[in-house]
Amino acid sequence: MTEQVLHPKTVTTPIDGPEPTEVVAVGTPLADLVAVRRHRADIFRGSGHAGAPQRVMGGQVAAQALAAAGATVDAGRVAHSLHGYFLREGKPDRVIEYHVGRSRDGRSYSARQVAAVQDDAEIFVLTASFVRPSAGPDRQLVAPVVPAAHTAPDVYEAWSALHPEAHAQAVYAGAAEVRIVPSPTGPTAPEADGTVRQDVWLRSRDRLPDDPLVHACALTYLSDATLAQSSAIEHEVMYPLRREPGRVGLASIDHTVWFHRPLRADDWLLLRQSSTSVAACRGFNQGTFWSQDGTMVASAAQESVVRLLSDRNDER
Repeated sequence: MTEQVLHPKTVTTPIDGPEPTEVVAVGTPLADLVAVRRHRADIFRGSGHAGAPQRVMGGQVAAQALAAAGATVDAGRVAHSLHGYFLREGKPDRVIEYHVGRSRDGRSYSARQVAAVQDDAEIFVLTASFVRPSAGPDRQLVAPVVPAAHTAPDVYEAWSALHPEAHAQAVYAGAAEVRIVPSPTGPTAPEADGTVRQDVWLRSRDRLPDDPLVHACALTYLSDATLAQSSAIEHEVMYPLRREPGRVGLASIDHTVWFHRPLRADDWLLLRQSSTSVAACRGFNQGTFWSQDGTMVASAAQESVVRLLSDRNDER
């Protein structure tokens, strides 16, 4: 069987041989983690990796679904939003198939629906919209002033010192760089209005192709790295910075990203993430991304399951 490797919008040399590898190697660059392979018309395949033991990383599935959708859109249109629901836990040792539905192609906008299928069951569904860029009014939030990325600790470096065996098997640790800005008042706690806020610097460890959709997919991947943890910061869930794993179980239920302006995910992006509600074992999280020059490039929102690990009823 011949399949084409598709970094979003970019068709590389056809690869002859077996199905996509079922186990993603440590050290795989982020561009390859969000890439998909064309299997046949409007059906693509990708290889996942674990974000938690025996569970594929949700941000990677969303990113690959966006890549598959983008591969069916006319050149010159860029992603401006995605909305997805996680239906089942994906297995990191199984190939994921992405079925793209062409909902609409208008003069300016294109809409796509994608079903991520594994073992004949849908594990994730996505709706994505693409637009032909045009000029118009421009206004944004003022970027927060925070310490530079190089002054913040690298989460995965700290994790490697505390849990070297687990770190050595973590694909995302080699693909992405995540630096959490320490709170000047110590461990993050809810503010007077009940909001928990945290600042995070993120970027791809490797240089990415110049294709805008590659960067949109990379940001989608990165947006799932820490956002859910906003719901459980008061429970010290940021376990890479602790000697013992966190006591809270987290799992994404749904995920949304809006792309406001051009971005590069291989340059530092500041994510100001916050959680405004935790109730009925669900946390609501949202975040805004800025480039280093203060440009507001994207926003994200997510609802996640939040359960103390002592609660064994972890069904969604």
